[in-house]
Amino acid sequence: MSYSVSEVAKMMNVSTYTIRYYDKEGLFPMVKRVNGIRVFEDKDFPWLRMLNCLKNLNLPIKKIKEYVDLAVRGDETLKERYQLILEQEENIQKQIQELQYYKKQIDFKKAYYEKAIEVGTEEAVKDWPNPAATLDVDEVPD
Repeated sequence: MSYSVSEVAKMMNVSTYTIRYYDKEGLFPMVKRVNGIRVFEDKDFPWLRMLNCLKNLNLPIKKIKEYVDLAVRGDETLKERYQLILEQEENIQKQIQELQYYKKQIDFKKAYYEKAIEVGTEEAVKDWPNPAATLDVDEVPD
């Protein structure tokens, strides 16, 4: 089956402008053109998913283009592409750790407000956080 730029944009949850920009940046070297227009096919979706993944990890277009260029060169770049994927995995792990840290802070504030609402005043929970000046996450008391 064939898909237009607008159909692919909708599937990727981006604008058609973004798809055209990616095309201009050379991110679709394996996607065929018909009369100068990109026509996406089912076989292109693994590639589109990977580009979408890299984009959603906030990888700069320049770095995505590096990945694309390596892929175009084929098997001789397998180790380089693998290394790029390992770097992204490391970045994801860092982001997960940061989000877990912030989730703890949100959990604390959620419990804080639940208790304050339950008793009708913040006075009941004002001493919950660690009184020492620190940027450590506050723990919900037992």
